[in-house]
Amino acid sequence: MKTPLKHDSSRTVTRLVRQRVEDGGERLWRLEDFKGYPFTAVAQALSRLTMQGVLERLSKGTYYRPRKTAFGPSRPNPTNVRKLADKKLFPSGTTAANLLGFTTQVAKHNEMATTAASLPRKLVGENVKVHTRRPAAWSKLNETEAALLDFLRNGGGASELSPEETVKKTLLLLSEQNTFNRLTSVAATEPPRVRALLGALGESLNADKKTLNRLRASLNSLSRFDFGLFSVLPNSRTWQAKD
Repeated sequence: MKTPLKHDSSRTVTRLVRQRVEDGGERLWRLEDFKGYPFTAVAQALSRLTMQGVLERLSKGTYYRPRKTAFGPSRPNPTNVRKLADKKLFPSGTTAANLLGFTTQVAKHNEMATTAASLPRKLVGENVKVHTRRPAAWSKLNETEAALLDFLRNGGGASELSPEETVKKTLLLLSEQNTFNRLTSVAATEPPRVRALLGALGESLNADKKTLNRLRASLNSLSRFDFGLFSVLPNSRTWQAKD
């Protein structure tokens, strides 16, 4: 463990930072990886290493040390990069449907959702489409739960299954590991059509009546919602689905 440096010159810090970076091989670096070193001196050192081509800056405070390959410098592992994002990233669109087993289609561009207002392109990769500004409550969900909520938001539109099979599989997923209750715990931050759809699905699962009543009470009785593939639910009209 490094002994804290209190009075090192900028040149000394640059040398020590460079040594650690080069000894570390291919990996990601953040300012937090150099605790005990003067913050400003570390920031300057990483900036110099970037200008010298030793590091690549991915976003503010995040850098990548590539390795040489036959095809040029290596690229950062998207999974490892996403772990460094300040906000969680969740599967979305076709990527979510694929994860959940509703489609075997692999999108040309992965789709992700985040609670952040924006994410630097280098942080998520060039082949990733990001849907921003998801409710902060999504941070309480795991990857599968968030993917399912995203799937419901889209009315099951990415499913390759028939409407009936899509409903059946969705009900199965909601019944596993308290998933329905987990999704309804964040329902207040969802659009009304998602709350209505959750209500219809929950009623089909014989969910707790208090939960269902709370969902119904949150809806404007005059509104009608597009349920997408889920319009085949027998109780969809009583939950205000469009004809």
